[in-house]
Amino acid sequence: MKENITKIAVLVSGGGTNLQALIDAQERGELGNGKITLVLASKPDVYALERAKNHGIASKVLARKEYDSIAAYSKALADTLEEAGADLVVLAGFLTIIDEQVYERFPNRILNVHPALIPSFCGKGFYGLHVHEAALAKGVKVSGATVHIVTPECDAGPIVLQKAVEVKQDDTPETLQKRIMEEAEWKILPAAVKLFCDGRITVADNKVYIKGE
Repeated sequence: MKENITKIAVLVSGGGTNLQALIDAQERGELGNGKITLVLASKPDVYALERAKNHGIASKVLARKEYDSIAAYSKALADTLEEAGADLVVLAGFLTIIDEQVYERFPNRILNVHPALIPSFCGKGFYGLHVHEAALAKGVKVSGATVHIVTPECDAGPIVLQKAVEVKQDDTPETLQKRIMEEAEWKILPAAVKLFCDGRITVADNKVYIKGE
């Protein structure tokens, strides 16, 4: 008999703060029928793996440096995710480039959180503190975070959820990053995962429609 759960694989490359937000939401019963069944890291010894271990979640390292091309790594990654039976893939600070092999095998089943209000401050080169440096350089009054479905074009997939966060006059890239994580990323990423696991997301014409809204 098939388990009535949505298996979630979380891909990480670093400390895993967004992974922790998902784990915390799961332990509060806020992921619907979703369950994190695999944490996969692109390099060994990252703290995200320790977070998985502390909560009894299976983990695996698929080290990018052990593959000689993006294509070879992407195939290995897609194979690993399929073997794990992943229903949903979440990129949580996964900073490794992957190609269409992964997207084609998991169409509309890969979510990413980006620390800005897409289409602002997104695309190639906009990651980590670079996003917040650009926002402050532009003098925007609000920034925020976006959860979107991943497609081959960087940060261009259908938007699931967004949340705005105030930018303060004395902000540094570091303070803005922290506020956006705490007030937006850690809230909308679990919420978007729950929407997926509850079967409420439909994609049409590069837009996300949420049932019941």
